Amino acid sequence: MSNTDTARCPKPIHPEFAFIGRSNVGKSSLINMLTGRQKLAKISGKPGKTQLINHFLINDNWYLVDLPGYGYAKVSKSKRSNWQDFVLKYVETRQNLMYLFVLIDSRIPPQKIDMEFLDLLGELQVPFVLLLTKTEKLSKTQLINNMEEIKEAVLENWEEMPEFFLTSAKSGQGKDKVLDFIESAMMNFSID
Repeated sequence: MSNTDTARCPKPIHPEFAFIGRSNVGKSSLINMLTGRQKLAKISGKPGKTQLINHFLINDNWYLVDLPGYGYAKVSKSKRSNWQDFVLKYVETRQNLMYLFVLIDSRIPPQKIDMEFLDLLGELQVPFVLLLTKTEKLSKTQLINNMEEIKEAVLENWEEMPEFFLTSAKSGQGKDKVLDFIESAMMNFSID
């Protein structure tokens, strides 16, 4: 199911795990890797391909939710603002949202927009996990250095580092750990 109206999202009877990140962070590729379906989420070289809240029912017992990226995209300001409004509404009001997976590109220094988004999630008390993407493109030393930079940036405003996983859509790194995390989190799911 795909739409921009949170009221028209599927009934909240299953736990949801949503994926979000800056435009072109590799979100669709990662979703396809996690599900083992190469064309589930549409991949594009152009930022801003995902423009809707996309629900995918996995194994008839949980939803993987593909959210539009934040940040740069070749669309009008009004359209970008509309995206932000409905994504924010989804994140704030979706009662069955277990975790928001925030994707961060492991290859580049921490971006201000990513850190601001994490701070917003903290203010809204939305549980999140960090997924560092595209790790296959770095040497071990580069990856360690970049991870340290990201940790330092996060810890400027956070008391402790949130849960995070290293991922690669190309090599499959992180797949089992992310899916195990989701499976474990689902044990705590209940709708009051």
